[in-house]
Amino acid sequence: MKKSILFTLIFIVILSCEKGDDFTPDQTQRENAINLNKNQNFYLDLAFYHAPIHYQDVDRTGSHGLSGKADYITRYDFDGDLNAKNNWSNISKTNNQGNAVGYYSVVETTTHYFITYAFFHPRDWTDIFFLYRIDEHENDLEGVLTVVKKDNSMYGSALGAITVFHSDFYSYKAPNSGLTNGNEDIDGTLTLQNHNGVSRFKTSAEAKGHGIKAYSKQKPGGSDYIVYFPSKTTSEYPSDIYDRNVKYKLVNIFENGGMWDQRFNTSLFSNAKSFQKSYGNGNANAPWNWDDKNDGGDQGLLAGGIAYYPAHLVDEYFNGLENFDKTYTYNPYLGIE
Repeated sequence: MKKSILFTLIFIVILSCEKGDDFTPDQTQRENAINLNKNQNFYLDLAFYHAPIHYQDVDRTGSHGLSGKADYITRYDFDGDLNAKNNWSNISKTNNQGNAVGYYSVVETTTHYFITYAFFHPRDWTDIFFLYRIDEHENDLEGVLTVVKKDNSMYGSALGAITVFHSDFYSYKAPNSGLTNGNEDIDGTLTLQNHNGVSRFKTSAEAKGHGIKAYSKQKPGGSDYIVYFPSKTTSEYPSDIYDRNVKYKLVNIFENGGMWDQRFNTSLFSNAKSFQKSYGNGNANAPWNWDDKNDGGDQGLLAGGIAYYPAHLVDEYFNGLENFDKTYTYNPYLGIE
């Protein structure tokens, strides 16, 4: 009787193992896909929650500014193609409006989120005619890295930000944060603006060259400027150069067929890191090639470190981070997903 029961139990175990082996891979794949989708939905919500209110200065002088249109943020494929060498000319066409977007990506460690925001312009331009082509180039991409500490809240607390101003990075702390100077001096304190119940950082981009700083350090000059507000679904075009309420749609750098997937598209990128161009002197870098020209060469400080190793960069720039882990649990730039 005991032998019979034992054989029956062994038979049941074998059957259950065989069934598990048959169904586990598909089930695991489905679960992974579901979890990845959930993560991406969360990361979009996270990026939206911390996205800045973006003040864009506008300049109307000179013909290359297109009466202000050259300072409007838009997509790199605003003209319906992935050819970066026709953006300078195509933005001048009246049928190419170029609605507003803000590109984003999220990197995560066990203690923090690092959210990159990037704003594109088809022209980096000047109104000084003898500097045409010399101090201009086709395509422009500047941005912001926001540092978010995980806490008991859904989306954590933003501690500060590092902005990209051409070949210089500027660092800022949030009001009441404990951040102090690291190996780089903090350049100022971010100011906040309420937007539908959310207090958001205010960033500001200059006209023409579009370098970004905190609004507290770089306010638009005059009355001709655009104020952009983040949206998860809506991409708008300014009604005029004084429009103070334009929505920019958040677009994931890692969406299927998106900026990262297109990095080897030689019509769009050169060497998989800088936008192609047909006009001017200089170039526009993808976030994975942004660089501060003089902040050193440690991990996170080399070109592209702001994307690949944001925790390392932040650790160099700030002290007062308290519990701060540099182990990446999600970093699609490094293939950690």
